[in-house]
Amino acid sequence: MKLHEYARYDAVGLRNLIRTGEVRAGEVEAAARQALALVNPEVNGLALPLFRPALDHAADGPFTGVPFLIKDHGPMAEGVPFTLGSRSIPGIAARHDTDLMARFRAAGLVTLGLTTVPEMCLSFATEPLRYGPARNPWDPARGAGGSSGGAAALVAAGAVPIAHASDGAGSIRVPASCCGLVGLKPSRGRVPCGPDAGEPMLGMAYEFALTRTVRDAAHLLDAVHGPGIGDKYTAPPPRRPYAAELGARPGRLRVAVTTAAWSGAAVDAPVAAAAVQAGRVLEQAGHQVEAAGPYVDWDAVTRSCVAEGVAIASTLLLAPRRPDRALMEAVSRQFLRTAEQYSALDLLAAFDAQNRVTRSVSAFFTDYDVLVTPTLGRLPAPHGTLDYDDPEHTVFTWLAAMAEYGSFTQVFNVTGHPAISLPLGEAGGGLPIGVQLAAPYGREDLLFQVAAYLEQAMPWQDRLPPVWSLYEERGATSL
Repeated sequence: MKLHEYARYDAVGLRNLIRTGEVRAGEVEAAARQALALVNPEVNGLALPLFRPALDHAADGPFTGVPFLIKDHGPMAEGVPFTLGSRSIPGIAARHDTDLMARFRAAGLVTLGLTTVPEMCLSFATEPLRYGPARNPWDPARGAGGSSGGAAALVAAGAVPIAHASDGAGSIRVPASCCGLVGLKPSRGRVPCGPDAGEPMLGMAYEFALTRTVRDAAHLLDAVHGPGIGDKYTAPPPRRPYAAELGARPGRLRVAVTTAAWSGAAVDAPVAAAAVQAGRVLEQAGHQVEAAGPYVDWDAVTRSCVAEGVAIASTLLLAPRRPDRALMEAVSRQFLRTAEQYSALDLLAAFDAQNRVTRSVSAFFTDYDVLVTPTLGRLPAPHGTLDYDDPEHTVFTWLAAMAEYGSFTQVFNVTGHPAISLPLGEAGGGLPIGVQLAAPYGREDLLFQVAAYLEQAMPWQDRLPPVWSLYEERGATSL
């Protein structure tokens, strides 16, 4: 196997090669390490040197031997130091695995390293002062998105086929859009959050992964979904494995398409056009498609997001050793100050706001099966567009700046509906454009059916970022 051949396989493809004995798991790991060493200097997605050896994993799981990375904010892996992308946190070693990390290990994923995040994971740009910016493999002058930007950059660059990601306002889907990947945010309660959290970020944060194919996302969700011991709530179980949905026909669906940002922000023409084209393709497939979208009270979304940021800041305020604020970036300090001033009445008002948004969006899905939107309102942004260390920002102006860049994703963090970003569009210069699909609560099965169809009808696998040329130029030796 040559390095450029390794990079073209998705996780299921590599798994199949290992199972049939065409390659050994050790050869695949060696290829991943070589690929990471080759492209990380270009994209800057690793927070630490690679783990040697890789983290322990099962020898008989559904992904045994497949290279994998985890994010520098969790899932916590026993003994691995996490920093939340901050210079103020020296690296706190986790005392035990989270439930999700235990499932990643049981799936057989070979965890090789830790990926970069913006400080406190509170940005759509992964540009922490601690590590520097994660660079987009399609254009290194642009960002990889956030907060799972380091993971997205390395998966898109072909170094690993799959990597952990998390999503508190769009942090799986936004980097998926920026880097040309598949990014699924599952339904609230679909993936376990324990044992140290009962309701992460007031129920608005979700854990999963970034992949290059829809089938990888489906097979991985089969491996990790389901309640953990003592989870506060869980999503309804699927009727059959998600992988079985990939070729299934959903019948004639009621599909809504909107390109109007609920925040009122402008949307770039190529971005809007990609969502509209996805709608046309679904209409040609026989689905009922019309221009429509749910009513969304954006002020209520903002209130919910403030509370979510306060929840993140509160974990630092309640820690046995508080971080040195002088080493934190400006917006982080603002969230810490807001958390200190936040009252019980503020929290109750945020829960009320979350309820209002959830009720209105859920009512919309009684009339429609799928909603199609842009993932971001803009093309991938040049570095510095979202300046997290700008001392002029308040919590509200920062959230407004994020909404100006992308306001289609946060709503589904508030409501708990599943949503997926697919790289269905392409702008001038080859920049990827993500299109978001959202479905009723608990209907990941429906998302996989529609996403798999669009992957065939609007394929993206042959679009590769320029950084892949490194595999031909300097990584062509057999492994």
